[in-house]
Amino acid sequence: MSQAAPDASRRFQLILIKPSHYDDDGYVIRWWRAMIPSNSLAALYGIAADCAERQVLGEDVAIDITVIDETNTRVDVAALLAQLDRHGGLGLVALVGVQSNQYPRALDIARPFREAGHPVAIGGFHVSGCLSMLDGQAVELDACRKMGIAMFAGEAEGRLDRVLTDAVAGTLQPVYNFMSDLPGIEGTPVPFLPKTSVEKTLGLSASFDAGRGCPYQCSFCTIINVQGRKSRFRSADDVEKLVRENWAQGIHKFFITDDNFARNKEWEAIYDRLIWLKEEVGIPLGLMIQVDTLCHKIPNFVEKSKRAGVTRVFIGLENVNPDNLAAAKKRQNKITEYRKMLLAWKAQGIITLAGYILGFPADTPETIRRDIRIIQEELPLDVIEFFVLTPLPGSEDHQTLFRAGAAMDPDLNIYDVEHVCASHAKMTKPEWEAIYREAWSLYYTPQHMKTLIRRAVATGVPIASLVKVLVAFATTVRLEHVHPLQGGVLRLKHPDERRPGLPRENPLLFWPRFALETVAKHLSLGRAIAGLTIAAFRITRDPASKDYMDQALTPVGADGDESLDLFTKTGGGQATVTHTKKVAALTAAGRAA
Repeated sequence: MSQAAPDASRRFQLILIKPSHYDDDGYVIRWWRAMIPSNSLAALYGIAADCAERQVLGEDVAIDITVIDETNTRVDVAALLAQLDRHGGLGLVALVGVQSNQYPRALDIARPFREAGHPVAIGGFHVSGCLSMLDGQAVELDACRKMGIAMFAGEAEGRLDRVLTDAVAGTLQPVYNFMSDLPGIEGTPVPFLPKTSVEKTLGLSASFDAGRGCPYQCSFCTIINVQGRKSRFRSADDVEKLVRENWAQGIHKFFITDDNFARNKEWEAIYDRLIWLKEEVGIPLGLMIQVDTLCHKIPNFVEKSKRAGVTRVFIGLENVNPDNLAAAKKRQNKITEYRKMLLAWKAQGIITLAGYILGFPADTPETIRRDIRIIQEELPLDVIEFFVLTPLPGSEDHQTLFRAGAAMDPDLNIYDVEHVCASHAKMTKPEWEAIYREAWSLYYTPQHMKTLIRRAVATGVPIASLVKVLVAFATTVRLEHVHPLQGGVLRLKHPDERRPGLPRENPLLFWPRFALETVAKHLSLGRAIAGLTIAAFRITRDPASKDYMDQALTPVGADGDESLDLFTKTGGGQATVTHTKKVAALTAAGRAA
């Protein structure tokens, strides 16, 4: 995309690449249509487009922006090198939003550009987290120094001008560290991607962050150490601007990437503006948000979510065992509120998704199986996303293990929260890996998915949307051996995209095998889609489905449901109930006084 005056005599090539990472066979994970849009890429594009419009490199230098999300677009290194060469090497390759599992791939992408003498910069959670929490050399950061890759830590609002200016001057610095000076984001350029990029994601969905930072202290989380614990917010005007810019190119679905939108102090002003855009302007908004387990206690939050266009909500449930939650410093999660919160979303007909982490200190294969059964029977939850507890660089967990010299897997490529990277006191590595794979099949049984559809019919949840999500989460791990959030439609591979150090396969063998694998996977996927669609049709046609009721949908009783397995069979459950009663009694006594 060109953002320059027509009389510019030189054209600076800014190539923004969001890397993917390698699968277990060493091939880049790439799809015809990927699951999730990259907000890091959208944020950088918006900032870069603003730099181009302001002509930060001078009136005689145009800025051409190339944007590549490797989860849905192949990085054609030869073509990009030729593009840079056509402009005399004037440009910068920026590896954007690089997470720890994407860091090895990012270095592999950077290598040929550096060998050709072109400047390369890298930013994202891995660099920022390591510089924030460790000693500056840890976790392979020296690889950047050896290759001459500039490292950018922090956020680019107000800082990209300097990086671009240095790149033009040939004075790119080894490190740009802004971790101690995180910028405000109100009034800054808003996240945006051209439709040609957005349409390569499922559902033509864009993304934006309405806020950054989190006040909580979860030990497994990197956000609090990368985006800080002081929350910063966009205004309702900012959000309206980005919605209108996207609507102008036909995009009206958004993933709001705030780790916890319910704690965004501007949530109501933003919702009111979105409600106005939806109900008065006529933009058919469809939103997915992320919230905590106490969001239902905020007056009007759940109700306004529905009016603003929220169709799916992701909840950081993490676990049903209070002892595990306490060990991870996730004390804000109260299992006594889980059913009330989920029923509140059900009452609005909104699909609920929850993150659930396997591998907390009290977990064993047996307790995990028990807890999944409890969730199925007692929580009105639609979709679970299982994760392996991973010491991500930038988290307190990783810092603690690193400083103690504990053994952690050296291959950053598998720090993707679906591989085991550290030891566990009660499970061997094979046991932990096995129960992670088993958890998907335990939850997404044909019988339970039918139950979820019955609950959806009874509560007004859109059946077609739920079936799509259930199919993806029930089949991706089994068929593609990746987490559903790393999934998509039609896996793409190329023999040239195998990880360095692994043997290159003969194309005459690679392509026929890949074709057969693809056909076999899609036949299996087709059977799953047909089976669930038929089941959904029969359930929706059954008049009794509208009156369906089970333990999960039963309103919370006067006793707080304290006799449920959720409280009687989980570690710390009874103590949590006792503590909740004590707090309630003290509160009541205080009011009476």
